[in-house]
Amino acid sequence: MAREATRMLLLIDDEPAQARLVGAIAARAGWRMLTAPDQAAALALLAREAARIDAILLDSWAPEAPCGEIVGALRDMCPLTPILMLAASSSVAAVVEAMRAGATDFLVKPIAPDRLLAALDAATDRRATTGELRPLTEKIGHALAFDEVVGSASDFRAALAIAAKAARARVPVLIEGESGVGKEVVAQAIHAASPRAKRPLIVVNCGAIPANLVESELFGHEKGAFTGAFDRHVGKFQDADGGTLFLDEIGELPFDAQVKLLRVLQSGEFQPLGSRGVRHSDVRVIAATNRTLIDEVSAGRFREDLYYRLAVVQVVIPPLRRRPADIPALARHLLARIARQPGMRDLGITDEALRVLIGYAWPGNVRQLQNALFRAAVLCEGDALTATDFPHIAQQTLGGAGRPAVGVGGGAGVTLFEPNGHMRPLDAIEADVIRLAIGHYRGRMTEVARRLGIGRSTLYRKLGELGIDNAAA
Repeated sequence: MAREATRMLLLIDDEPAQARLVGAIAARAGWRMLTAPDQAAALALLAREAARIDAILLDSWAPEAPCGEIVGALRDMCPLTPILMLAASSSVAAVVEAMRAGATDFLVKPIAPDRLLAALDAATDRRATTGELRPLTEKIGHALAFDEVVGSASDFRAALAIAAKAARARVPVLIEGESGVGKEVVAQAIHAASPRAKRPLIVVNCGAIPANLVESELFGHEKGAFTGAFDRHVGKFQDADGGTLFLDEIGELPFDAQVKLLRVLQSGEFQPLGSRGVRHSDVRVIAATNRTLIDEVSAGRFREDLYYRLAVVQVVIPPLRRRPADIPALARHLLARIARQPGMRDLGITDEALRVLIGYAWPGNVRQLQNALFRAAVLCEGDALTATDFPHIAQQTLGGAGRPAVGVGGGAGVTLFEPNGHMRPLDAIEADVIRLAIGHYRGRMTEVARRLGIGRSTLYRKLGELGIDNAAA
């Protein structure tokens, strides 16, 4: 989307340093900014300038009144203006209160430039949909192990099986999939199941780093290495020594940095900018991309030798629209995680609501589903989410028609037909049923065998015959 040149941001914050940072980030995208130190000053400014303000950014630290009260006052004066919250990672309760009062989105401090600009774009894009279809900028949750990852679709479980086997080795892993499918979740599970689990997992978003700073971010620099290098900086490869480095959006890496990354993968050696010495780092690299990286190689945008070095093990995560049977179980799982956040509570979800969710295509995948559930849970006044809690999704769905394999009550299903209309082979259906059972009962094989009405020895024999890896099935 082409950014408008005259959009105006109102920042409500009494910290001059943070105001300068936000102003600099916003200015690079063509925004102008006004500031107010507190609620009273903001309301006075809005009384004069409300028509010029395109978005409001409010710091959750507000000593004069609770965040919800401030958001409510701002919403009364500017009913349609997007209001974004800036909160500490521990301030989920303030975020919940603010969203119930009418906040549009929230960001977690310290501010990441790409996330601030994405939030402003999403909030002010005149073409964007509203309500639960608008993306939240931040996500709430924690890392999951393989046995906690929800999903029973055969291609999804097959991808997890590959990832689980790769976790035990030192080899690089390349995870491909659309934005929001859970690539970082899989990377976290690989790290947690690896011999490096007690060492750090360092996450780097290659697409969020300016091209001229990528090498410094990854490999570090010495004092005076370039203009503005006032101090020595330790790079991510050194930070991750002994652990795992997750390079998200690897397809955005500049060509020069690709050459240096290849050297590290080949030899374990790197050279910080401005340093005469070579350093060593024992790092396991996991890369992820929402592109098809081999196509980037063919187009000349990504080095072929680096691609094959990264893709020693390749994991492709299918989009959520290709596994609608997983949506009920995912929805219940995500609601349980949301309920553990401060200010939230346990909520059920009706079959009618699940049918609405199943019928939607989810272009933003699991991340969008989580955001929709979070917004609905924040605003829900009953004990369970219903279809009325997802009005915009309900408008765009046919209620799940044409997906007879999905069992809403049980939370999953098995596909019986091929795309050409013929029945699938019995062994393929049986394999899906066993995977579904193993996922549903969290790998408790005695319970799986009992519920399927077979003995444990028979179950393990079938696992071998059908080629199912029970470690990640």
